[in-house]
Amino acid sequence: MFRESGLSGSQRHRISLFFTRVLKEKYWNRQKGMYFTIPHLCCVLISLIAGVGHGLEITSQGLTNIEKASGESVKLDCQFSLAPEDSGPLDIEWSLLASDNQKEDKVVILYSGDRAYEDYPAVKGRAHFNSPDPKNGDASINLTGLKSSDTGTYQCKVKKAPGIRSRKMILTVMVRPSKPRCYAEGPTQEGKDVVLRCTSSEGTNPLQYTWEKTSDNKILPASAVLDPVGGTMNVRNASTSSSGTYRCTAKNRVGMEECILQLGITPPPNTAGIIAGTIITVLLALIIIAIILFCCCRARNRKKYEKEISYEIREDVPPPKSRVSTARSFTSVGSQRSSLGSMSPSNLHEYALKPQYDKIPSVEEYERPPSHTPLPPPVASKMAGRNLSRMGGIPVMIPAQNRDGSIV
Repeated sequence: MFRESGLSGSQRHRISLFFTRVLKEKYWNRQKGMYFTIPHLCCVLISLIAGVGHGLEITSQGLTNIEKASGESVKLDCQFSLAPEDSGPLDIEWSLLASDNQKEDKVVILYSGDRAYEDYPAVKGRAHFNSPDPKNGDASINLTGLKSSDTGTYQCKVKKAPGIRSRKMILTVMVRPSKPRCYAEGPTQEGKDVVLRCTSSEGTNPLQYTWEKTSDNKILPASAVLDPVGGTMNVRNASTSSSGTYRCTAKNRVGMEECILQLGITPPPNTAGIIAGTIITVLLALIIIAIILFCCCRARNRKKYEKEISYEIREDVPPPKSRVSTARSFTSVGSQRSSLGSMSPSNLHEYALKPQYDKIPSVEEYERPPSHTPLPPPVASKMAGRNLSRMGGIPVMIPAQNRDGSIV
């Protein structure tokens, strides 16, 4: 009977509660000897119906907490019903409520004066009414191209004087995980601890990571320790059997992505051979350095020796003789020869002790540096004239010469 009367659901629910309460009170009053009369009951029912006659109601019974992935679309349901008493103009307003009470709510879409307004900046161009004519009782809207910034509490407010009702829904826009990056951290050698890491740069938390082996027997190593939140798998004391292909999957409530990792465990290197090779290399380097230093020192000494020789030649070589000095020397030589016979044996030794500047030095003496020039022979003892004559020698007087070769 109530359904055919055109009453809304909330009105029918209130009337049912009223009759239930009336029956209980009737039973209780009967125990006390009190009874309700039919005229009294009708008066109460009429007053109840008159009190709820202007019953604009939101009849949607859908979800009030919705989760969607970014890029998808969602329908926010808002069905309503009108009563004959609701005779004012129909206004429908969708707004995104501010999380802070000090901020203003953002209007999403509006219907007023038989016209829809959809150019509000909150979701400009992405919000549309589900029905071309919302007056028929469908104030639902569709949001397309969802973004993470669309997350929040949405309110549907329907006004038709004197009735006014609203409904709130929480929308959570989640970002699906991006393709994760898989890599091995640390030395991939036998006997070492190898850490496999899997990270996704985007995705709404909570993210969960799982590892699985896709090659050989498809069983993870017995020493593997998994961290589903951090996305790591620690393989302790890795062996060659741990080599193979692994797959990591990153997922949340709205999507999943995966990556592939090829792991190869290598035998440990020959440390003895590496040490021996290092020692040999160091020794060779030291030998080469020593050879280079020796060559440099030798070249330096050679340059120093040549420089000393050049200085010695400049000091010892006599200047060139002129024609006049040459003629004079020949004249003096003749006179000296004539005077040789007049020398006595007593003064012969004095002349013999004077340095002979007319002697041409040999090649060895010329190349010998000043520091290695041999000392002059010891001075011979004076020989008496009579001893020289006794031995059959003829006393000869050698003329003295100066530094440039001329006879003194």
